[in-house]
Amino acid sequence: MQIPVFVSCPTRLNDAQNTARECILAELSRLHLEPRALGRSDYPTELPLHEVYLLAKHCAGGLILGFEQFLADAGITKRGTDEEKRTDGSRPFPSSWNHLEAGILFAIGLPLLVFREEGIDGGVFDRGVTDVFVHKMPVPPLAPDQQDALTDVFLKWQTSVRNAYYAPSRTRLAQ
Repeated sequence: MQIPVFVSCPTRLNDAQNTARECILAELSRLHLEPRALGRSDYPTELPLHEVYLLAKHCAGGLILGFEQFLADAGITKRGTDEEKRTDGSRPFPSSWNHLEAGILFAIGLPLLVFREEGIDGGVFDRGVTDVFVHKMPVPPLAPDQQDALTDVFLKWQTSVRNAYYAPSRTRLAQ
């Protein structure tokens, strides 16, 4: 039996991003965890944000994949304040849905595992925002020591996922 876990990941990825996603999904598969995501395994019939909540309630863990979805060449942060700062050079941004979905998963108490591509920060990808460590996105092909480190991260997280799934107080699929 596979345990469902919510995966927050954009549906449109470039080839390198998709390769990293597949590497992560392979880890889920090895641990008999079933990835669930709107637009991939599940399709909304109501408002998408409500569907995220309903799907998340039936999952035992959450996986946030912070891939670049927008690249800005320049910009100004906190414009008009005393902390205004001009950004020159490229800056990547993740999907806004990563933050929304992570908030829902955190609010319902699911164990989270967070990965981010190089340069992705802000919100759930900032260190110290949640009680989880933010990991660098794996870049395949992985060297044996990198694969071992990735497997170790998933093994630790899946213990919490299994505890959440089998907790007597959790009423999965009943709501």
